[in-house]
Amino acid sequence: MQVQLGWRSQYCGLHRIVVDGITFLLVDNEYYFNRGYLYGYGDEAERYVFFCFAVLEAISKLDWLPDLIHCHDWQTGLIPFLLKTRYSNRPGYRDIRTVFTIHNLQYQGVFSRELLQDLLSAGDDLFSQDGLEFFGAASCMKAGLRFADKLTTVSPTYAQEIQTKAYGERLDGVLQQRAGDLLGIVNGIDTEVYDPMTDTHLVSPYRNSIAKKKRNKTALQQELGLPVNEDVPVIGIVSRLVGQKGFDLIGESMSELMKEDVQLVILGAGESAVEASLRDAQRKYPDKIAIWFGFNEGLARRIYAASDMYLMPSRFEPCGLSQLIALRYRTVPIVRETGGLRDTVEPYNEFTGTGTGFTFGPANAHDMMYTIRRALHFYHVPDAWKAILNNASRKDYGWGASAKEYHQLYRKLVR
Repeated sequence: MQVQLGWRSQYCGLHRIVVDGITFLLVDNEYYFNRGYLYGYGDEAERYVFFCFAVLEAISKLDWLPDLIHCHDWQTGLIPFLLKTRYSNRPGYRDIRTVFTIHNLQYQGVFSRELLQDLLSAGDDLFSQDGLEFFGAASCMKAGLRFADKLTTVSPTYAQEIQTKAYGERLDGVLQQRAGDLLGIVNGIDTEVYDPMTDTHLVSPYRNSIAKKKRNKTALQQELGLPVNEDVPVIGIVSRLVGQKGFDLIGESMSELMKEDVQLVILGAGESAVEASLRDAQRKYPDKIAIWFGFNEGLARRIYAASDMYLMPSRFEPCGLSQLIALRYRTVPIVRETGGLRDTVEPYNEFTGTGTGFTFGPANAHDMMYTIRRALHFYHVPDAWKAILNNASRKDYGWGASAKEYHQLYRKLVR
């Protein structure tokens, strides 16, 4: 079929795939989407306005109408907007309900008003304060927030945080107005894919065996050129190397951290300033720090399995999956109490024996180092450390509970 995009008429194909009995329809346009990366191009607005139109045009070619369209992040934010404006008079479209999920409010799809008006063939009336207007520009994220029937985000705490100025990214007012329609549902992980018992990337499969976990530690130390010692606690990080993830706190604390009997293993890529800081630290402490710049799935799994602790001092974290994977691999998280980290990591209480990790509140290096030292202390108290790992082993990190919440939300909407 052809999709009209302003004055452009663009080809669109639909590719049907059935996996495990579930039918997937994929939008096919090689000009927009056959590229080396998902995001980061100069024509982002055109690419995703096309995608939104393509989805809605495709509905008319099917022999069924969807009850609900679940949209994710700014790239699909225009779909609820278009359903309630451009497509509202098409047969059947008026009854379609929408859910819009915020995965990270910081990325908003903000473009010039003139550009989106051209791509949407829209008049000034749709770019008011109650429409797409956003501080003189136009926001695809705001379109989803304004026009979707229900809003979700990926943890209950983040749902509260984004209604404040500190975390709201200038959309806190809109989110406060939609508070009654906003629900936080924490993410899960695929517990079959992330299973240390069956993970082929590991040297020694394990479930709850500390001895077998240590075999993975010594293998990783050897692989990365660190001194091999199963008794030295290893702190792992698998992350985008960006400011959001709290690497400024790590940089401020590095000299203090290196005074401890500890090894630090990092895998990731990101901002040049963060990478440069980490390279300097690696040169200064070659026997205590190992860093792989880039991404390597096998190495990431080995870091999760080999590390004793997993450091995640994020300044904000909508949900976070790394702490869930770490817990699944019986690696104890050290996290800041924000967003999904607060909802998924229970702080260890030495008096009650409860807890699955270590947490700190204020986003400063002093509190982070205090918490790291506390974790290192209990690492050398075998009974306490076993209790933490046993607590982690009893938690469910899969999608079961979250899927039920989404199902309940869908049923309420389509009823």
